[in-house]
Amino acid sequence: MNNRFKTVNLSYLEEISGGDTNFQQELIGIFLNQIPVFISNLQDFFSDKDNENLAKEAHTAKSSVLIFMMEKTGNNLKQIQLLAENRQSEQIPFLLTKVKKDLTNAAEELTGYLAEMTEFPEIKTR
Repeated sequence: MNNRFKTVNLSYLEEISGGDTNFQQELIGIFLNQIPVFISNLQDFFSDKDNENLAKEAHTAKSSVLIFMMEKTGNNLKQIQLLAENRQSEQIPFLLTKVKKDLTNAAEELTGYLAEMTEFPEIKTR
């Protein structure tokens, strides 16, 4: 495992891909495209007091972050989901700030990793 990662862990991705770097690149690319959408939707749904869609978006984002073994972020998203479902919004801004920071850091790490993978395709992740 590459020690430069502080936010993501690619162990699960490597396991489910069976070492297929093309599949890994595809999943990383999908997640990188999802990150700004997750951030925007979470913020917008909270601002609009749309608890139903906020809970759904947190649930969807949680599933994606767990592929990259972002356990703390997954737990924070689960809390957002539960708080939104119960219409308890006091703690949500704090949790959203943490989630946004984690997702932004993950995007930076994965963008760099993806650039290395495509620049040097002969280097395998395993």
